[in-house]
Amino acid sequence: MSLIVFYVSGHGLGHATRSAELIAEVLRRAPAVRVEVRTDAAPLAFARLRASPRVAIERCRADPGVVDLDPLTVDVRETARAAVAFYAGLDHRAAAEARYLRTRRAALVVADAPPLGVAAAARAGLPSVVVANFTWDWIYRSAGAFASLAPGVVDIVAKAYAGATLALRLPLGGGFESCANVRDVSFIARRSRRERGEVRRLIGIEEGRPAVLPSFGGGLLLPLDQVERSAIQVIRPERLGLTNPAASPARRTSLSSLRYEDLVLAADAVVSKPGYGIVSECAANRTPLLYAPRGPFAEYDVMVREMPRVLRCKAIGRPDLMAGRWAPHLDALLAQPAPADPPPCNGAAAAAEAILGLWRVAEAGP
Repeated sequence: MSLIVFYVSGHGLGHATRSAELIAEVLRRAPAVRVEVRTDAAPLAFARLRASPRVAIERCRADPGVVDLDPLTVDVRETARAAVAFYAGLDHRAAAEARYLRTRRAALVVADAPPLGVAAAARAGLPSVVVANFTWDWIYRSAGAFASLAPGVVDIVAKAYAGATLALRLPLGGGFESCANVRDVSFIARRSRRERGEVRRLIGIEEGRPAVLPSFGGGLLLPLDQVERSAIQVIRPERLGLTNPAASPARRTSLSSLRYEDLVLAADAVVSKPGYGIVSECAANRTPLLYAPRGPFAEYDVMVREMPRVLRCKAIGRPDLMAGRWAPHLDALLAQPAPADPPPCNGAAAAAEAILGLWRVAEAGP
């Protein structure tokens, strides 16, 4: 079997969840391909792939991403420090990864979106594909004092991306000036395959009161009990599945089969910060988003500008978010009309075919 190696950022969950969707599509379309994933993302993001004998997940620090003080606040100084420490040694890291790629006899590299993967592929003489909604040079260039705190890093990152054979640009982001060959694809997103009413009944949502799904990835102590006292139902994933001893065995089994996108589908709204992962899943499942502002992160400004085209959305300030004053914001959000032209969310198919097109060329040889 031929090997494709994916380098996936551990920053947030959006990189990992969309990579998992893309990998599944690649495997479905090409039975002769196996995949190795090099990442320090949370293992849970790739849980659906672990049953496949054609997938291996390898622990690897693929990029430094950004450092957050909490889910809503970027620490620019620590982000710069981590980036300097990582990218000062990029040549050494890329050389080591190139040896790994040659040892594994890889045919192609895909990066979402670590520059390390592209640099390693170039050293190993392999084609590479960037799949992302932003590039890290764009993020760093826009992050306040980053350039003065981490001189030279933006140029190092941009130079690495310049070696990519192809860049597949997802919606709601920016950058890619450093990439020579850019192609746009639609959303890669997890879409529920369940019926909304079925999921709502299964998790016990009462009709007549709006139900919200908080989605901040931990680290933010939200006043959910206070929110529930305001006649809002809160979907708490940690209380579902086998962790609920009060549920009957049959119901525990049914709940444990639920996926996160099923909860997104069931909710009347998701409450989160705007990042590609949750925004794309809200768009794919037609679920409104009540979003909190975040710190200096270039993607945020694009999200705020472009989100109204793809889903119902409304901002909630941090004071109201942390005080549990969600009800008036939620009412205003749910009163909005849905977008007239919902976006396509079939990007996994187009991206997989583009990747496999390069793979076929590489396998054919000179």
